[in-house]
Amino acid sequence: MIEVTIDSVRVSLMSQHRIVVLREENGERYLPIWIGPFEADAITIQLQGIEVARPMTHDLLKQLIETLDGEVTHVIISDLQNDTFYAKIVLNINGDTLEVDSRPSDAVALAVRVDAPIYVDEDVMDRAAMEPEEELSLADSEGRGRRESVGDYDEDEEDLDVFRDFIEGLDIDN
Repeated sequence: MIEVTIDSVRVSLMSQHRIVVLREENGERYLPIWIGPFEADAITIQLQGIEVARPMTHDLLKQLIETLDGEVTHVIISDLQNDTFYAKIVLNINGDTLEVDSRPSDAVALAVRVDAPIYVDEDVMDRAAMEPEEELSLADSEGRGRRESVGDYDEDEEDLDVFRDFIEGLDIDN
């Protein structure tokens, strides 16, 4: 398993689609995953420390797990099939380990609430992650010179081309 952190949550300028971008903890690869707008908001609200008047669904899930004396030990982006990512929430309940099937967006939204690590299966990372590639860009009048953009990928994975085209247009610098 490869540990990742949330690099960003992005909104497409062409549509209302959102992407959570996970960054390899000890590497340079990024794993972009399409997510729904509500899940994107749930992740962003927690990362930005915004207070909400009533618990959101992921807050309720956290409270339920804690009420049952459970603990989220970690979440795993575990599989990729037909352009769909799969995840598992790994719980410790009274000394027993339990894996619960989840959408990646829900698993990530819960992980940020309980401060649990996020992992990606090595095979999933190898198949779907992207590495930044330094490119020279023309310096503009404000003196910007170089920027990183998402680059090279295996052209045999044509089914992910639309996704990669969108990601290539993102500026992932912090």
